[in-house]
Amino acid sequence: MTISVAITWILFLGLFPIAFFWLRRAWRILFKRDFSEVALKGGVPPAKPEKYAPYTAAINLVAGGVAVAVILMIVIGGVAYDIWSAIAGSTIWMKFFADYIVSRNAHASWGKKKAPAAPGDRG
Repeated sequence: MTISVAITWILFLGLFPIAFFWLRRAWRILFKRDFSEVALKGGVPPAKPEKYAPYTAAINLVAGGVAVAVILMIVIGGVAYDIWSAIAGSTIWMKFFADYIVSRNAHASWGKKKAPAAPGDRG
């Protein structure tokens, strides 16, 4: 067994828990209304996580669906390694980037008004 075969199996077997966790997170957000994992930054949710829940749910649902589709393509269709590894790798990276973008927008300070300074405070 060569290193490339081992890495191929690790990527393939890794798709199962990845798809499970992403689809479970989408399920929790959409049906259980659990917003505890929405747009986290440093482990802390934003002030209004329900505002960003649809985006996080959509990201997890699409990414989990693509992961399941890749698994099915491998098992049923016998798709070439180059194709399914590119799809799986791109999906994993794009999901991380999308989650990062949502979390940073949810915690952004550029849209918030600053409190007015107290009289006599030239801080």
